[in-house]
Amino acid sequence: MVILSLRELTIMTDYFLVASAETTIQVRAIAEGIIEALEKQGVNYLRREGWEDARWVLIDYGDLVVHVFIRADREYYDLERLWGDAARLSVDEVKAMAEV
Repeated sequence: MVILSLRELTIMTDYFLVASAETTIQVRAIAEGIIEALEKQGVNYLRREGWEDARWVLIDYGDLVVHVFIRADREYYDLERLWGDAARLSVDEVKAMAEV
């Protein structure tokens, strides 16, 4: 899992969370887990794409866009290279920022 800070690069969103799995069942399970965890905190997504095929599920929260890929598709689209100028953050860094 990688968290990219896009705050200095675009107005489209502040962060990308990029994750991958081996199967479409795992992709959906990861996406569902993220949705459920954030809903428990009162955060609902704005839109969700790719659910049917589950090769690349995108969940848009406005300031955060979650991408959950099949591993091969993640390597093909290579968002980390595409957004190579973005700072990479650890989960601990993001948690600390959220607590402020």
